[in-house]
Amino acid sequence: MVKQKKELIEKSFESIEEKLDIIIRILGLQVGTDTDKSLTERVGLLNLAGVDNKTIAKILRTKTSIVRALISQFKKK
Repeated sequence: MVKQKKELIEKSFESIEEKLDIIIRILGLQVGTDTDKSLTERVGLLNLAGVDNKTIAKILRTKTSIVRALISQFKKK
């Protein structure tokens, strides 16, 4: 029982740490609201920061299929 609680707590901390890491990256880049950059550039920068496609789509209020296409365009530049 104690071992199970300890494992659950460790998994929770790992999950929180991953989410905080993403938040720090996003705040550092401040790309979500940077209207000087195109959607392609914002998607590309979030991708470079290690944010996954689903999260990028949520942040920028678009579809994951669009995010995938824009990442491809960004990488070609």
